[in-house]
Amino acid sequence: MSKNVSELNALWTDIYYLLRYKHSEKVTHIGVRIMQVIQKEKEVTIKDIAKEIAVSHNTASEHIKRLTEKQYLYKTRSSIDERKVIIKLTDIGKDVLHRNSNLDEAKLKTIFETANDVEKQSIISAFRLLKELAKRCT
Repeated sequence: MSKNVSELNALWTDIYYLLRYKHSEKVTHIGVRIMQVIQKEKEVTIKDIAKEIAVSHNTASEHIKRLTEKQYLYKTRSSIDERKVIIKLTDIGKDVLHRNSNLDEAKLKTIFETANDVEKQSIISAFRLLKELAKRCT
């Protein structure tokens, strides 16, 4: 791995560690990944989720069942094709996902209150650029 890649990975994990929310709910890493797929895609089925996170249909189905029991997810029919069962996030699920994948907004607010205008713009510009470049990788 190149020095830049190693440094970026170290910075990324440090930033997340320092700015993460403190959360109390018990949700697995794969549960968070499933909820992220649901959040980022328009309409997803169990098959779509299984493919995206590289697990079998049965494994995805079991995880979705557990997340549904916790009231993080619910199932509905597609408005386009009623034969399809679509998986959606509940409001509770959205909140759990936010606390397990986003940065703590109070901590970010503190950073932006203490940063000068150039620093603020540099942070936003760097993350926008990284997002655009990341889109090329998928």
